[in-house]
Amino acid sequence: MTDFSELMKQAKQLKERMEAMKEELAAKEVEGQAGAGAVKVRMNGRHDAIAVEIDPALAREDKEILEDLVCAAINDAVRKVERESERAMRGMAGFGGLPGGFKLPF
Repeated sequence: MTDFSELMKQAKQLKERMEAMKEELAAKEVEGQAGAGAVKVRMNGRHDAIAVEIDPALAREDKEILEDLVCAAINDAVRKVERESERAMRGMAGFGGLPGGFKLPF
């Protein structure tokens, strides 16, 4: 049986590793696209939109089409951020005895 001090040491290491991973994820940027790249959204790991790029040719399009493309590009970026988070979590699964698929609160 592992003693309490060893468990506390492991918990501290896990917490430090999780904080470092959280910072790394927050600094990552992804690009979501829609309309074959006509609308692009850059987002960081905190799900903050950093930039939106819209092809000028879309200015002639219907407003609702443009709105749909912006939403689709944002959703694409969100999914990419989530995939990056999942990838990082898989790397943490073996550290500190976390089971695969374990979700952390960030």
